[in-house]
Amino acid sequence: MFAKIYDTEIKVDYNDSNEFNRYLNDIMAEYNQCIEEGLDVENHKEFFESVAVMENGEEKSRLCDKVFEIVINSEIRPDYKYQEPNKLDDIKALRKPYEYASVMPDDETLRKKLIGAWTGRACGCLLGKPVEGIRSDEFIPFLKETKNYPMHRYIMSTDITEEVSSHYKFGFTGKPYGDNVDGMPVDDDTNYVALSQLIVEKYGKNFSPEDVVDVWLRYQGVFSYFTAERIAYVNFINSIKPPASAMYKNVCREWIGAQIRGDYFGYINPGKPEDAAKEAYNDACISHVKNGIYGEMFVSAMIAIAAVNDNIDDIILGGLSQIPATSRLYEAVMKIYDDYKNGVSLDDCYKFIHSAYDEHTGHGWCHTISNAMIVVAGLLYGEGDFGKSICTAVGMAFDTDCNGATVGSILGMRGGIDCIDDYWKKPINGKIHTSIFGVGTVNIEEAVEKTIEHIDY
Repeated sequence: MFAKIYDTEIKVDYNDSNEFNRYLNDIMAEYNQCIEEGLDVENHKEFFESVAVMENGEEKSRLCDKVFEIVINSEIRPDYKYQEPNKLDDIKALRKPYEYASVMPDDETLRKKLIGAWTGRACGCLLGKPVEGIRSDEFIPFLKETKNYPMHRYIMSTDITEEVSSHYKFGFTGKPYGDNVDGMPVDDDTNYVALSQLIVEKYGKNFSPEDVVDVWLRYQGVFSYFTAERIAYVNFINSIKPPASAMYKNVCREWIGAQIRGDYFGYINPGKPEDAAKEAYNDACISHVKNGIYGEMFVSAMIAIAAVNDNIDDIILGGLSQIPATSRLYEAVMKIYDDYKNGVSLDDCYKFIHSAYDEHTGHGWCHTISNAMIVVAGLLYGEGDFGKSICTAVGMAFDTDCNGATVGSILGMRGGIDCIDDYWKKPINGKIHTSIFGVGTVNIEEAVEKTIEHIDY
């Protein structure tokens, strides 16, 4: 197209690397997502495949519109065994109740738990951040070469010699390590805790999905968001509102992004997992569907329970009681839980997760379910020990910083700041750096005082 009045040609960059038009590059991820959701698209597989291999351009873009039209108009297969609604009332109708003991801590104990949760999230995130994106076929040899297998400590900059780096395709240089940081470096996994605090500060605990959108657009730029969140952000800008923003050309709609966003709603609802899950739902539904939503509800509920109950079984099963018992996420978590109870080894648990999801695909590596299984494995096989648990989660690969952060948050809430050894706390130094406009660096103890205010907000 040539605009004569401006004497210039108007071109669309169909090869942009910023994921603003991810649909062009991830058509087969869309197909896999549809199959897992039970959408009846198998008769269209050849069309998906033919579009996927086309050179990016205007013609492929038009055909991608056709692909999306097929997806959005598809029915659930009659033989599909799961029921996975998107609406909150429908989700609640499919829950399986679970009863557990609950003892509300006194004010000082609760304060220590909240400091532990904020700090634990940062510690677990820092443990996994330097190796985010590595696959296990390089990760395990690296850990063995650096005498950190099974993982039991932070990765240090002194581990990354020229000789060690030369053995791997993964780039280790320029990363934040346990011995070269002062505070938790900027990371989306920790940004979201501070961002959620802003949401509640601005709109209260009865915030709406539209309120979450407002805070996202006002307080962070698009490059602070990834996968489903970045797609949703672009949709917001194009006036596509929730819940459609989670669905429109969003191949990442069941990926891990929402699961890492729910911690704060657990922090401010100690002993109230249903309230935590509801707030998590209002956050998640702007960018995710089905199991993507359930992942955030599950984590938020576990944290709310961990504030009033230190039994790992109760934390996991109580968290599951807030999502549909008819979902893939519920089934997958129960598989890990039952296997653990039946004596399945950590090594065999690792093998099962890696056989169920392919870490070498973006869809498998970043999916909510694969990573939720790892979180639960970390909680179970870590046996309540903070360091062992975050190392177990990170050592299983997949989304290392996300899973370390979530396990650290849950156990930090469960045991309080005193359950986290000085070794893990030292690099964090009581602060979390963020990319949030007007927030910058968060002092954890100050953030906890605000968290306490929000409990009865």
